[in-house]
Amino acid sequence: MLVTAIPTSARAQEQAFTLTDAVQYALEHNNEIRAAGSSLSAKKDDVGVARSHLLPKITFEERALRTNNPTYVFMSKLNQGLFTQQDFAINSLNHPDPYNDFLTQFAAEQPIFVPKAWVGLDMSKREHEAGSIELARKKEEIAFKVCQAWLMVHTARAQLNVALKGVEDAQEHYRIAKLRYEAELGMYADTLRAGTAVAESRQRKVTADKQHNLARRMLGLLLGLSGSADVAGEIPDFPLKDVEEYTSSSQTRGDVRSMELRYENAEKNIRMSETDYLPYVGVGGGYQWNDPANLFGSSGDNWQVSAFLRWNLFDGAKREYERSKAKHQAKQAQEYLLGMKKAAAYGLYQAQLGVEEAKANLELAREALSTAEEGTRLVQMRYENSFSPIVDLLDAQVVLDRARAGLVARENDYRVAVLNLGWESGTILKDLGIAQDEKKE
Repeated sequence: MLVTAIPTSARAQEQAFTLTDAVQYALEHNNEIRAAGSSLSAKKDDVGVARSHLLPKITFEERALRTNNPTYVFMSKLNQGLFTQQDFAINSLNHPDPYNDFLTQFAAEQPIFVPKAWVGLDMSKREHEAGSIELARKKEEIAFKVCQAWLMVHTARAQLNVALKGVEDAQEHYRIAKLRYEAELGMYADTLRAGTAVAESRQRKVTADKQHNLARRMLGLLLGLSGSADVAGEIPDFPLKDVEEYTSSSQTRGDVRSMELRYENAEKNIRMSETDYLPYVGVGGGYQWNDPANLFGSSGDNWQVSAFLRWNLFDGAKREYERSKAKHQAKQAQEYLLGMKKAAAYGLYQAQLGVEEAKANLELAREALSTAEEGTRLVQMRYENSFSPIVDLLDAQVVLDRARAGLVARENDYRVAVLNLGWESGTILKDLGIAQDEKKE
């Protein structure tokens, strides 16, 4: 049999976190949050890209040309300021010798009337704002998962203690059965059954130990660590707030607000498609130098300024289809928004029922543990006095172990249910006493 043991030194190196510390650490180091932060930074750069379409474009060009094309030779000599009377000779005009031209040019173009760029800039700003709100919602999601994982470590540890207690009780039952057999007050079969119960309790302890290790590793994963993390401090109280407060907050939570902004962008996309019916107006200019022999030479120089209007009069009905497509996409976004608001209301309703269920189950689990403890005590007394077989005692012990583990699970379920209300309403960070950073990226 191969047994893998986790060294105690490895556990000693694990970082231990209180619940608040764990959430705050995850908000800075969780990989999903960091990825979402990079996505938001990319959206901020998109704003800069959109704004660049409103700013002047300045270009530099250096071009080398060698040709015997009559037109280019004629033009090059004029630009270089080297045109002479002999260049009017018919043979020189029709059959020029190969000629060199080195052109150095600076050019600039400034948009004046660019409605598509204006709409695009507005849309990119709104998308960045939606991404910022989406990042805040992602932080709430990770905070909720960290809370679940942190509580699961506590639960797994408590269930491990329950399993250890079950092993102790089973060993005690085995001791009593063995003493009764040796005193000729019990049967050897009772000793065998008690021994089997000890082996089964040890199996449950092995499973509980595995679950405890996995819970700590999951917590470390959510915190952005490469290994496991442990819990520290007491489990805080999670008080319930008024239902009205949860309800009002759920309709303005991050994912709903970001979808509202994207719906507004979908409406603006219709305007963007309509800008293709408008002209593009701008001004431009440039300065250039020409030389027959040297790069960056300046044998001749000239400048130009211009104003221009570009108007797409026909593009094969592309604009009409894009406008129709934008309208359909706006309708799609509207339906997504309405569906998301309904889903938020349903999620909150489900969370409220979950709290009620968890609270009722917690009370029942406490009652079940109380009756299981008393029942086991009475059966053990009857067994010790030869009024009950050992099978009754072992059955009672199984019920007791199940009740102990059930209470631990129900306590965790109730805490998670209360936190789930905060997640569904978008107030979980506020409930945990962790302030959101409202600063825009």
